[in-house]
Order: sequence, then C-alpha cells, then structure tokens
Amino acid sequence: MLWPTLLLLGLESVRIAPGATAVTPFVFEHYPVSHSLLAVLLWALAFGAVHLVWRRNLRMAALLAGLVLSHWLLDALVHIPDLPLAPGGDARVGLGLWQSHIATLLVEVPLFVAGVWLYTRGTRPLDRAGRYGLVGLVALLAVIYAGNLYGPPPDSVAAIAWVGHAQWLLVLWAWWVDRHRASIPASAA
Repeated sequence: MLWPTLLLLGLESVRIAPGATAVTPFVFEHYPVSHSLLAVLLWALAFGAVHLVWRRNLRMAALLAGLVLSHWLLDALVHIPDLPLAPGGDARVGLGLWQSHIATLLVEVPLFVAGVWLYTRGTRPLDRAGRYGLVGLVALLAVIYAGNLYGPPPDSVAAIAWVGHAQWLLVLWAWWVDRHRASIPASAA
C-alpha cells in the first residue's frame, strides 16, 4: 500500500511494457523502499511494534509482522528476478511465476480461495452486512483479479499509482465487513 505513494513522489519507478511477463506488463525498475527484503523486514517490525504499543499483544504483533513480511515472500515467488534484497544493493531475486498464466492461476487462485475459506471458517456473519458484504467484496476482488490478468495495460504510471491508492477503499470495505462478523472459537471451528 506504500508503493503507489512512492511512485507518485518519484521515489520509486515502474515502466509499462506489454509482454514484460505473461501476466503483468510492468517492469519494476526501482523500488527499494517498498519491495526490498531488508526494507520490508523493517516495515514488518515497525508495523508489529506499533501494534504491540497500541494493543499490548505480543503474539498478535508478531503475527501481523509476519503477514507484512509474507507479502515479500509471495512477491519473490511471482516476480522475475527484480526484487532487491537491500536498498542500494545489486542482488535481485524472483522465481518468475508471472512468466506463465497457467502457473500463476494454479498458485494464486487456490491461495485466494484458501484465504476466503479460512476467514469464513473462522468467523460468522452477525447480520446481512456481514454475509453479503463479504460476498460482494470477494466477488469484486475476483473481478479485479480477472481484469488485471486479461484487461489492457494501464495508460500511465500515474494511473497505476492512483488506482493503487483506491485500494484503501477495499481495506475500508474489509474492515466494515469484519465489524459485521464474529470470531468462532477454535474449539467450535
């Protein structure tokens, strides 16, 4: 969620090049603050620390830090070798899953389905908003995913950044849905 701001500020850069990979038309040229392993590790620790200070829950803070770090691990799976290990360093990693539509779908779709399944197994709707708000959010995310895979490339880097900022609306929607759902105790699940 930081990357779009860094693009707009010119601190990081991407180039639109249709055919760069089978899945995405982006050539990630410079993004050491939002996507280098060292920077993401620091972002994860900072996010966990803020949660620890705010909520005084070390276990949840460690889980949240792990989730922030997991984004880099998932990026390393799909990106071509363009992910920096450290800001300013030359070492780049990436397994290149985005070079194949089929391989990407075989990994990303089951991960998405598993995430939705885990969430619905661990929570229950409190009302219609909790039920249908989640259905709507999942459906919209699926449509966005399909559009990203099969739609035309964006018109400009600024368009990427502004649409990236619009993702905050999805975060708010997810927060709203979650307020209308209750956790199911592990013993009941």
